[in-house]
Amino acid sequence: MIDAVDIWVKGIVQGVGFRPFVYRMAKKYLINGWVLNATDGVHIHAEGESKLVDEFIMELSDNAPAAARVEEIDIKEVPLEQFDSFEIRFSDDEDVAETTLVSPDLATCDDCVAELFNPNDRRYRYPFINCTNCGPRFTIIDHLPYDRVATSMAAFPMCEKCAAEYADPLDRRFHAQPDACFECGPSVTWRVGADDEELVGKTREESDAIFAAAVEMLMAGKILAVKGLGGFHLVCDANNAEAVAELRRRKRRDGKAFAVMAPSVAAARALCEVSAEEEAVLTGASHPIVLLRKRPDGAIGAGVADKLSELGVMLPYTPVQHLLMHDFAEAWEAPQGKYAPGRPVPLLVMTSGNVHDEPICIADEEAREKLADIADAFLGNNRPILTRFDDSVVRLIKVGETPAEGGPATPDYAVQFLRRARGYAPVPVSVATDEAAVAENEAAEGAESQAGVVAQAQADAAAPAGGVIFAAGPEQKNTFTLLRGTDAFVSQHIGDVENAETYDAWLATKDRFESLFEMTPTQVACDLHPEYLTSKWAHHQDLPVTEVQHHHAHIVSVMAEHGLADAVCGIAFDGTGFGPDGNIWGGEVLLANRQAFERFANFAYVPMPGGAAAIKHPLRMAYGVLWAYDLLDHPAAAAALAPLGDAAEVCETMIERGLNTPMTSSVGRLFDAASALLGLCTEPSYEGEGAILLEAAMETAGAASAGAAALEEAAGVAGEDELAARERYAVTAEKNTATETSTAEDTSVILLDAEGTFRALLDDVAAGVPVPVIARRFHDAMVSAIVMAAELVRALYGITTVCLSGGVFMNRYIVEHALPSLAEAGFTAAINRDLPPNDGCISCGQAVVASARKALG
Repeated sequence: MIDAVDIWVKGIVQGVGFRPFVYRMAKKYLINGWVLNATDGVHIHAEGESKLVDEFIMELSDNAPAAARVEEIDIKEVPLEQFDSFEIRFSDDEDVAETTLVSPDLATCDDCVAELFNPNDRRYRYPFINCTNCGPRFTIIDHLPYDRVATSMAAFPMCEKCAAEYADPLDRRFHAQPDACFECGPSVTWRVGADDEELVGKTREESDAIFAAAVEMLMAGKILAVKGLGGFHLVCDANNAEAVAELRRRKRRDGKAFAVMAPSVAAARALCEVSAEEEAVLTGASHPIVLLRKRPDGAIGAGVADKLSELGVMLPYTPVQHLLMHDFAEAWEAPQGKYAPGRPVPLLVMTSGNVHDEPICIADEEAREKLADIADAFLGNNRPILTRFDDSVVRLIKVGETPAEGGPATPDYAVQFLRRARGYAPVPVSVATDEAAVAENEAAEGAESQAGVVAQAQADAAAPAGGVIFAAGPEQKNTFTLLRGTDAFVSQHIGDVENAETYDAWLATKDRFESLFEMTPTQVACDLHPEYLTSKWAHHQDLPVTEVQHHHAHIVSVMAEHGLADAVCGIAFDGTGFGPDGNIWGGEVLLANRQAFERFANFAYVPMPGGAAAIKHPLRMAYGVLWAYDLLDHPAAAAALAPLGDAAEVCETMIERGLNTPMTSSVGRLFDAASALLGLCTEPSYEGEGAILLEAAMETAGAASAGAAALEEAAGVAGEDELAARERYAVTAEKNTATETSTAEDTSVILLDAEGTFRALLDDVAAGVPVPVIARRFHDAMVSAIVMAAELVRALYGITTVCLSGGVFMNRYIVEHALPSLAEAGFTAAINRDLPPNDGCISCGQAVVASARKALG
């Protein structure tokens, strides 16, 4: 029997080789009809034997191209039209309500890399080689449908050979919109200094000469600005300490670690520990920066990532980077690929091409103007970048173990985002709840019954409300979110929206998302903080505004990612968040659902003498902590605070008189104070440096991997039982005191008191206990506090689901110890998985809260 069906495939199905895949499957299963790209996905008309049509549809779902993401397949029986072949049709202009998803930019695939270095291939060393399986996507799209005329490749008409490939459904470059070669495509450009004559690499010889000049400058210790997929990088020889120091000086980036580009996984292994899971992420289609543990014998250049236990490593992901890295590696004396621990390997620093705190440069003219005082030369090209994208940064964290019969347990790993951008955004995050999905199914099965009516009502309450919600996000590590239905389109990392340039970039990216995905907001959500630029913008729109408390947004972002709707114990630990009581929150335990929260517990308030100055000068924060805990007279306090000098008296005066001294419950600030008291970080050069160095201090004696006993043995500590140390460092819980004006949102039931933790820290300093041991004990105290808070919530309310979010949970040690500790105590713990735990997840939480409140009316 011959069947005819119309098939509508939704998801990331444009620019990923989906139509030629459909064409090949149609030929395989003897299907006649057509396939078409439209703005709402891919449409297929299929006619064939019933059994073969079914198998054809299964192929679409089960064996789609690796870069595709099939979200949904709708099938409708239709009358036969008696097609006698299968064809690929051009995109239509039909106006539809929904738009398709767009693939992120993809790293150069293995096939294209092989061709790039094959002297017999016509694209040998062509710096813009690509196919349907790789290359730029989102950064070159102007509008949908995704066809060449709608991209920045429209200015490059294809030559006869490229056009033939483009038109052949069986070719790897069929409808690869950036398809090009030396004859017809973009060219690299080269300029030494911002005002010198520009060279253009139109031929292979001219292009090779440009790369040779670039390598020569890198070997001479110079700094290059190199154009990538989403913007420029600043590049130098990572093994040249003088070049690295000069890049830091020019870019005004004193201490923050640089990411490096390695030529291969083998080279990365000579420097860092690389597990099979980490290798899979390094070499995957996204090619992010991956934070890897340094090897003790790894030869990493001075100034790249000093004092840290991790190194950010990425592999080349564009043809330009492959050529530059390949040629640079060949300039080394060591044979290429012969890498061994203890010996330097060819590495390039690859850091964002921007002036301090400004957005990454994307246009050649912009880069030459803004980076003129940083870069000695510019390796650009004449293909415009339409959307600004930084590199994504991830790490693999251990989230548990799977038992194995007769052998050791297998570690379970998860990818944790520190920055979500190139290679991942703008793939939407699904925020549907389990309850909504179940209720929708029940409603569909019994729509005519009373049970069906009830189920539909439940679905309406649990699912995101109608319309489009725009969530403006926080001020630091900003992303924004457009929520439509169950899809949360979270933008790429934008940065700190505190200056005009970044704010302008935020507005431009917002406009592009709204235009590209055809979404017009009907509601706005923002942070509760009245002084955030994003919040001020929200209140100037002629739309309903929902204000969402910072830490509630953190917790709801985790709930949304995991499909949770019932109340959870939300533990939000970070640096700064505006509280309803006007204080600075950051050590919160919330009873939360998607609509509302109650503040169950928080770390006791401590003063921040000087406000923001206490963050920039953490010894001030340490003074405030010791003042609050009555520890200023401790024998170890005077020496630790001595660098404050006369500023100590100023701090005391400010605290006593309440002058510019906000109160905070922030765990992030407690980490700052501990780091300062241990002399690890008293003058941070970047945000979070104190906490980062406190964690890194443990690694010097193997705290994270060897365990507490091995650490103490390595550090030469003896004479104290570990249980006794834990008891000394323990955070305690006390009943909070309410007032006549207290509310469930601003006043907690329980106060978490870290006085004992800091007393024990000072005791150990006075006793000469090594810093790595103290650092590990401090971390363990915070892990124990997390479990204690969860147990208190369970005892009082019976809640056993715990959500962890906030910048403190970017601390590998905290996460990798809190999760198994919670599991051992009988809790189900959830963390951010598709979004960073830092403020990069806030906008998603804001959007979901606004939607949930709207659904309640």
